[in-house]
Amino acid sequence: MQKKMLPTLLAGAAAVLLALAPAHAQNKPADKVTLMLNWYLYSEHAPFFLGKERNFYADEGIDLEIQEGRGSAVTAQAVAAKSATFGYIDVTTMIKAAAKGAPLKSTGVLFQVSPMSVMGFTDKNIKTPKDIIGKTVATTPGDSMSQMWPLFLKVNDIKPDQVKIVSGDGQTKLNAVMSGQADLLLGYVMDQAIKLQDATGKPVTPIRFADSGVNQISSGIITNKNLLTENPDLVKRFMRASTKAAEAAEKSPEAAVDAMLKANPKAGVRDTLIVGMKQSVALYHTKETANQPPFRVSMKNVSDSLDLLVQYGGMDPATRGKPEDYVTLDFLPSVK
Repeated sequence: MQKKMLPTLLAGAAAVLLALAPAHAQNKPADKVTLMLNWYLYSEHAPFFLGKERNFYADEGIDLEIQEGRGSAVTAQAVAAKSATFGYIDVTTMIKAAAKGAPLKSTGVLFQVSPMSVMGFTDKNIKTPKDIIGKTVATTPGDSMSQMWPLFLKVNDIKPDQVKIVSGDGQTKLNAVMSGQADLLLGYVMDQAIKLQDATGKPVTPIRFADSGVNQISSGIITNKNLLTENPDLVKRFMRASTKAAEAAEKSPEAAVDAMLKANPKAGVRDTLIVGMKQSVALYHTKETANQPPFRVSMKNVSDSLDLLVQYGGMDPATRGKPEDYVTLDFLPSVK
């Protein structure tokens, strides 16, 4: 009798050990991961804080640190040097760096509709591209928006001499519009539009470049190419958590903003951050990706963006390559 019971007991013990194995695996130390953003905190960064607050990253075995950035180019350099695990930046900036040899690749594009806009105070009643004729626009020479500006004018049949241009850095542009020296400025719908509104309390109307067919992919996740082969599981877990975070922010922009303000009370004014978060969510999908999870960009969108970079963004045509050279969807959650 005892001999018959022994195999049964051993089998039962093995089953218990197998059942406990996943729980034990979850007890191993979490991977420390640094996500460096493109700039100081503003609306579009809120989903990552929501994901951290709701333990999406912790559930994937990731101890996430979110760092502010000082521009997409600086963050790209940090990721290339492996001083940051992932970056959240303008993907076209990464493409330019990668085309010149930087070991970088995007693992998902969140902003698939360009946030580039020309904007001014709503009370000026400038609502359409044609309303820009005869107005003064503040620009920053050499930045990505000023590079696309001539194309925006061309597709809307506006001659360059029908618009007056004043130049300056980011703060100078804001000051020009606030002081009345300029009617409009070139900026992002979820960035400069919010800064103008915060500073003055006056509503702002952006005219998006994308609505005129001038569209480039924008913000997304990048990492060092070596990580894709050295630790592909970590990349998959990070993108799975980030996708959940973006989906949660789509459903509740308010919750995303609250999570960011809880972590960083000086990140901004809640009401205007919520406006900016809603504007950010509106950039997550094109018509081609409307039914897809966030970050799953259309490769045609990437290809069109490469064409614009070659034509207007100073990219050497010889380095254009294919969309797959710069963006991969292999580490995103599978579509159900």
